[in-house]
Amino acid sequence: MVKSIKLDTLQLGVCYYPEHWSEELWENDFKRMREMNISTIRVGEFAWALFEPEEGVFEFGLFDRALDAARRYGLNVIVGTPTATPPAWLTHRYPEVLNAAADGTLYRHGMRRHYNYNSPKYRELCAIITREMAEHFKSHPAIVGWQLDNEFNCETNVFYAEADHIAFRAWAQRKYGTLDALNAAWGTVVWSQTYTDWGQIYLPRPTVADSPNPHLALDEKRFISDSVIEFARIQADILREVAPNHWITTNGLFGHLDSHALTDELLDFFSYDSYPQFSTIFPSADENPLLDRKWSLNLSAARDISPNFCIMEQQAGPGGWVNRIDMPSPRPGQMRLWTYQSVLHGADLVLYFRWRTATVGTEIYWHGLNDYHNRPNRRVREAEQVGREFAQIGDKIAGTAYQANIAILRDYDNEWDGEFDVWHGPLTARSTNAWFKTLQYRHIPVDYVSLSAVGTDPEKLLRYQVLVYPHAAILSEETAELLKTYVEQGGKVIFGARTGYKNVHGHCRMQPFPGPVAELCGITVDDFTLIKGTVKAPALRWTTTDAGGPESFAESFNDILRVEDNAVEVLAEYASDYYAGSPALTRRKQGSGEAWYYGAAFGDDTVSIILDLLGLDSPVSSWLQAPQQVEVGIRQAADGSERVFLLNYGADSARVEVKGDYSDLLGASIEQETLELPAYGVAILTKSVDSD
Repeated sequence: MVKSIKLDTLQLGVCYYPEHWSEELWENDFKRMREMNISTIRVGEFAWALFEPEEGVFEFGLFDRALDAARRYGLNVIVGTPTATPPAWLTHRYPEVLNAAADGTLYRHGMRRHYNYNSPKYRELCAIITREMAEHFKSHPAIVGWQLDNEFNCETNVFYAEADHIAFRAWAQRKYGTLDALNAAWGTVVWSQTYTDWGQIYLPRPTVADSPNPHLALDEKRFISDSVIEFARIQADILREVAPNHWITTNGLFGHLDSHALTDELLDFFSYDSYPQFSTIFPSADENPLLDRKWSLNLSAARDISPNFCIMEQQAGPGGWVNRIDMPSPRPGQMRLWTYQSVLHGADLVLYFRWRTATVGTEIYWHGLNDYHNRPNRRVREAEQVGREFAQIGDKIAGTAYQANIAILRDYDNEWDGEFDVWHGPLTARSTNAWFKTLQYRHIPVDYVSLSAVGTDPEKLLRYQVLVYPHAAILSEETAELLKTYVEQGGKVIFGARTGYKNVHGHCRMQPFPGPVAELCGITVDDFTLIKGTVKAPALRWTTTDAGGPESFAESFNDILRVEDNAVEVLAEYASDYYAGSPALTRRKQGSGEAWYYGAAFGDDTVSIILDLLGLDSPVSSWLQAPQQVEVGIRQAADGSERVFLLNYGADSARVEVKGDYSDLLGASIEQETLELPAYGVAILTKSVDSD
């Protein structure tokens, strides 16, 4: 079942904190929101101390008045359960609810997200406040939905309180049944780590060289994800019972959480918090980085969970805390650009964070639409423009689906294992960036697909002409069979170095690499080496006349390949070092598809050549030409009509050549087959109604 938000038109919203402001401001705030075509506000996610000022005493009057005022102005309300910020009375009276560092030091009151998921007392108190809120607000006509907690696993995604160790012990016992099975899965025969009693089982604790058992470390991440889902389930079940007419979501995309399972089991749709400026202040180290445009990869990950989703927090200004995170102000037009970046990738409801910048607290530099002075500014004017545009075109966009015929595959096990394992983890980020960036600059839309969302159904993969699965060190036999079926039925799959050498426990297989896909690829790994320090990446020598472009290098890691099947074509060889002349890139046909294996991490130039060999081009290349600085993406309606988004991330204008009878939904003129996109400009092209 697809878990998507279901709206008839694009909707604009904003995060609002009535508890931060004098009640005298509320009416004017809500009036101005409606004038800007803002239809939705989010409230309450940090207000536990107001809802329950002392244990067992509940006060909802302030929010009753705020919600009543919002209702008078026709605003929809999303209510957040406030469990991300337990009040001082709670953590003082029940310190067992606090999270802890690996050495046992408790994280004290004074921040947020300082609790642990597995404290029985915290679960009890969270259930109480959730039920009290649900009972109180269930019939309020302004409320449309609920947000569970806020940003699960933000701030920290590891948990070492006593309750977590106890819960992990029980989790491991359920998972493995016997200590013999656990010892086998964790490889404890090494270094005399064998466990002889369940009481000896703990989450990773400080060790010499800070290097815990790697198989235990992998299970730690799986346990944390399960703990989050169990914790969220308590609240979701109460809300389903008490307020069945409201939808349920949560916001995030943080580490050590299977957001697909969370959504499938508990939510109506997924929500994401979009802050593209993070990719600008922390740019990738490669040449010509994507910067804020790279945020489209994160949005693609959210879209894989819910094809149409909510942006619960859209960046609306410079961001920062008092003591960390310092983002520059968005340039004129960028806030609107980032809003449409979210819409292109599937967002049908977008809420800006926040209405007005806080005057107190840690986030006094995390600016909202309005500044402290509450007077008009350019961010408000941009939001007003977006509001007018949503009102004009929203019904033509909402419910349409992003279109791509190539996907980058990902999976949680390899992400979690790769955090710890330096022999494959760093390769994935490098290769994913190279593929995504090259596809972006070539105007080829791409999906980012988690295999957990695919399951064992090859039909979910066959919508794509090409799959890129860069460095799947952990590769199960079931996944290998799924990919084999995909290839046999016409798909092309591309693997990278370090594929298939681990099983689901993270054990290295006693068989030739790449393990369960060796036969599919028709090769084995004869030798290998890290590319690091004084070891330089060898150039590639392309053996096909179809390969062109700049010189390319085999980066980060080199698998030296041995051809095992006469059907294998060697497309590139290593051009230097002791393995010069050995295969580096191979292709093998099986059924009506192909399996490719590249024995290195992917670089931009290599990806570009591979795309040429694949013959993969932009779906709009026959009628549209745009410079690199413009992102091109397509949202398609059920009737097959397309909305082609053009997003200019450049600080200068971009000239786009448009052939055929197209018009811009946002009103820009196309003269003599030319569209001029201003700096940070946006256009959404559609085929004219009277065209063929």
